[in-house]
Amino acid sequence: IIMKKIYVYTDGACSGNQHETNVGGYGAVLQYGEHKKEVYGGEKNTTNNKMELLAVIESLKLVKDTEVSIEIYSDSAYVVECFKKKWYVHWEKNGWKTSKKTPVENQDLWQSLIALVRSFSEVQFYKVKGHLDISKTSDLNKWYKKFCTQKQISLDDYKYLTEMNHLADELANKGMDDNR
Repeated sequence: IIMKKIYVYTDGACSGNQHETNVGGYGAVLQYGEHKKEVYGGEKNTTNNKMELLAVIESLKLVKDTEVSIEIYSDSAYVVECFKKKWYVHWEKNGWKTSKKTPVENQDLWQSLIALVRSFSEVQFYKVKGHLDISKTSDLNKWYKKFCTQKQISLDDYKYLTEMNHLADELANKGMDDNR
């Protein structure tokens, strides 16, 4: 049996991150075969990390078939590393405390995301370089080689996922603009 595969490209953004008043946005592109769906949103007085989490959460909420394989491409080390290094397993074991014994930030969002990820047959996370200018060949080749340490793909496929990441970034900016 060949499992259906859904590709998700996400981004979060926050203008005025760490300031008392700011605006954040998230965006994502979901792709299954030739079908694409775009999602975006945002809120005031938030953080970049919350928007990165919401981009993935809101994307996964749209996928109704849990018997699928999902590949998530994000420029957020915060999100990707949590799943690659299984930080959340330790957080759960330690009563949602970090290794430094401080409360895990954004615990509510992490719990939502972890529950969603666990509801699917397979979810893989991949770190992509955000805001990569693919017209600069030396930069493109450098980041392509780095990406291939996670997953072997063609250069054309890497260019495509970079373009989808740019689209997710544009959607995140739209989410911010709608909340200004």
